[in-house]
Amino acid sequence: MLRWFCGHTRRDRVRNEVIRDRVGVAPIEEKLTQHRLRWFGHVQRRPPEAPVRNGFLERVDNVKRGRGRPKLTWDESVKRDFKDWNISKKIALDRSAWRLAINVSEP
Repeated sequence: MLRWFCGHTRRDRVRNEVIRDRVGVAPIEEKLTQHRLRWFGHVQRRPPEAPVRNGFLERVDNVKRGRGRPKLTWDESVKRDFKDWNISKKIALDRSAWRLAINVSEP
């Protein structure tokens, strides 16, 4: 969509980073992380008996996984995001502080 917006096609061989810089859009990886952490904050602020909280934060350990590398689970990716962004889970309980902590500014 951004290529079309700038008037470029794939044949022009313009890199995605260049197009994102021209338009002023944050990298997609950071936006995905922001949305994942925003959902985590929403789940954390729910009461413990809420169905959404039981479904996401309780893992079933007796399920046999297939061969090969284990798939990355949602909670593992959130833990990695905490480590990469240097954020604590405790901030999620304060909505305004959480939104400031996970905000990705547009360049």
